[in-house]
Amino acid sequence: MARYRPPPIPGSEITPEPVYRARREFMAGALALGAALPSAASAQMLMNVTMIEKLQYRANPRYSTDEPRNSFEEISSYNNFYEFGTDKSDPAKNAGNFRTRPWNVTVAGEAEVTGTYALDDLLKPHALEERIYRLRCVEAWSMVIPWVGFPLAELIKRCKPTSRAKYVEFTTLHDPKQMPGQRSPVLQWPYVEGLRMDEAMHPLTLMAVGLYGEVLPNQNGAPLRLVVPWKYGFKSIKSIVSIRFTETQPRSSWMISAPREYGFFANVNPAVDHPRWSQKRERRIGAGSLWDRRPTLPFNGYDEVAALYRGMDLRKFF
Repeated sequence: MARYRPPPIPGSEITPEPVYRARREFMAGALALGAALPSAASAQMLMNVTMIEKLQYRANPRYSTDEPRNSFEEISSYNNFYEFGTDKSDPAKNAGNFRTRPWNVTVAGEAEVTGTYALDDLLKPHALEERIYRLRCVEAWSMVIPWVGFPLAELIKRCKPTSRAKYVEFTTLHDPKQMPGQRSPVLQWPYVEGLRMDEAMHPLTLMAVGLYGEVLPNQNGAPLRLVVPWKYGFKSIKSIVSIRFTETQPRSSWMISAPREYGFFANVNPAVDHPRWSQKRERRIGAGSLWDRRPTLPFNGYDEVAALYRGMDLRKFF
């Protein structure tokens, strides 16, 4: 008798190993408290998925794709933002009361211009523009998102890095009272990411403050996040409070948590599989069924960055 064989589990539904381990640890403690806590509503409404505040910007078609955009609802309700939970719906549920004003950003390290700046003062000299970028996650799903922001290179030039500055390190806010995911040991907090200086200066690298012409929703990294479209999404750090210029390569959060699975460069490379799933194909959120896949493009289709890695073994430096 022929037996039904279910389709393979997509990478987008596979829990990363560090998350699985942390959930086991968290649940072991949580079960002891369960009887004392009220049960959660079975159908909690998603928070903060409505438009917020209009931004003044200009479109920049030079750095945009003409692929169909994902909807605001898709972009704002399906997120990786572990500071607010590890499930895709957790950030929209848990970030509604996150305070993004006032907000300060510290600039430090190997630069002539350093200090702590109010976000509004940091943004004042920059004209905002809309760029429609593909976002590819290591879990094999993707979106097309109309970001609003300004090139990171503009901010770096204002900071006047010294000749010793080879990398740029970014750090997310650490506030477990506001960010419930930081109460779990799923990652080493605060979240840290980094770029090589030439990557940071590339014109595609964006500091985003909005999407769809509106201020960023909390769950998408408000009020300030990085967008590096040729890299996997975990490089695009959210809710940034620190920018540091360094001589040595930063140790990013996922490198610390799972060094066998997540390297520093994180370039989209369909020829290098994740140790637990393939990167050759991806699922575009909102397009087709769960099982529809499209080929993954090297550098997420942004071939103009290939020269940054000429002569590098991209299987070794993943």
